Formats: sequence, C-alpha cells, structure tokens
Amino acid sequence: MISQTEIIQGDCLDVLKKFDSEGIDLIMTSPPYADRRIKTYGGIKPEHYIEWFLPRSEQFLRVLKPTGSFVLNIKEKAENGERHTYVLELILALRKQGWLWTEEYIWHKKNCYPGKWPNRFRDSWERCLHFTKARKFKMNQNAVMVPMGDWAEARLKSLGKNDVVRFDSQVGSGFGKNIANWAQRSMAYPTNVLHLATECGNKNHSAAFPRALPEWFIKLFTDVGDRVLDPFSGSGTTIEVAKELQRNAVGIEILSEYCEKARELTQDKQMLLLQTHAKYEVSDEG
Repeated sequence: MISQTEIIQGDCLDVLKKFDSEGIDLIMTSPPYADRRIKTYGGIKPEHYIEWFLPRSEQFLRVLKPTGSFVLNIKEKAENGERHTYVLELILALRKQGWLWTEEYIWHKKNCYPGKWPNRFRDSWERCLHFTKARKFKMNQNAVMVPMGDWAEARLKSLGKNDVVRFDSQVGSGFGKNIANWAQRSMAYPTNVLHLATECGNKNHSAAFPRALPEWFIKLFTDVGDRVLDPFSGSGTTIEVAKELQRNAVGIEILSEYCEKARELTQDKQMLLLQTHAKYEVSDEG
C-alpha cells in the first residue's frame, strides 16, 4: 500500500477551516513554545499563548475523528526565576474547550547536554500531552510493547507470597490476578516515559524532534491507511515517518522553505517505497 501525503503552506488556523469534519485519526504536533520562533510565529508571549492556541485547537477538535487522538509536545519556560504556568493553563483551557486530558507522556531526552543555573538544573524532559474527544478511542497497545528484559529474570521469578498479595491488592496494577505468569513472557507494555535521544541539527530545523517520537505515537494510535495531521509540521518529521509506516499524512507549515524540504523528503521516500514495492513484485513473479 502506497500512502498519500500532502504538504500545505499556511497558518493551520486558516488551512484547517477548509478540511472536512472528523477526517483525521491522529494529530501529532509540536507548536512553537512561548517566546520561541519569533520570525515565523511572532514569539507568542506566555500570557497570550492560550488565546493564540485555542482557535487552532478548536479546528483540531472539529477535524479529529471521535476515535482519534491529539498528542501535543510542549514544555514550560522559566521566567523571572520561576516556572511559567502557561502549559498548565493551556491544559485547563483545552478541557473547557471539550477535550479530555486522557494521559501525559514524558519524553526523557537521554542525551541532554549538561548545564547549570543559579536556582535550577537543565531540563532533560518534555511533555507529550494526550487529548481525546471520547473515553473510547483507538489504541494499539501491542504495537509498542517492549522486551521484558532483566526485570523478569531478577524480580518476577523470585516472587513470594507477600509479593502476590501486595500486587493483587493494588487496583489497576496491570498484572491481573496471576502476576507470576508475567515471568514467562518476553514482552511487556511500556510505561508513559519515553527515553529517546534528541537529534541535534536535524534537517536544519532548531525544533525538530527525533523520528522515534512520532513513530511511537503513530504506531500506538493509528492503523495502516489512517490519516495523520501535523499542523505545525516544520521540516516534516511526522509526515515522513507516517509515510514510512503507510499512513496517509497532511503537514501544514507557515514557512515556505520548510514546506519545500518536507516535500523533497516525502517525494524521495515515495520513490524509495515504489522501488521497494517493484522489487518485491519481481521477486514474487520469479
């Protein structure tokens, strides 16, 4: 299956008004953080961030399917010696808009370089906020399972009676009634902390996140052939990954140079996929 991609130049607030309602399965994006990307988005001040974002998220809510998910990669900033609350305020505002704040995933930047300030240390994590329109939504948990690893060898195989009682008494522990059975399994469900390295200088875009980040969420919340949207697509990482995973994807970006980069990448990927598909067709005939 060859997926379809589209890169559109413009402000997502205007572009999305032309989209049909409930046609998107996943919105995965990282908008400009407060006081960032001054040349493109004006460097929205923290105190104005909510009023800037809500008209756009209103369109996200309209175009997302009832079974879809909206994953928002964002982080706070320090100002005048303390953490600004604009992200927390945005969460509350989105809930009032009609979104369910279903989960919060933490992206741990495991290769974060060192630094020091008088009253804090360097950030090594960012939020990936998960919003949905309904309590029941598409979620392919098996698609992101991880190896059980040494934990099964060292911990579960030595479970005693007290361990079983303690774990079974915890509501929603995830193990079920017979937790010793997990010692025989090779795979487990992951936590909500994603340990992913940053990709410095990625595609000449200062805010590009690693490919593994959208890949994880695309696998978790969509199926092959589903439609993925990145309304702040930048250099097109989400769109490129979605295409590789055989999802249809739409990227919206206000800067023409990044639109061109994203188009080049997806066109190159399309050619590679076509060549690979042709190769297997020849092999099958032989």
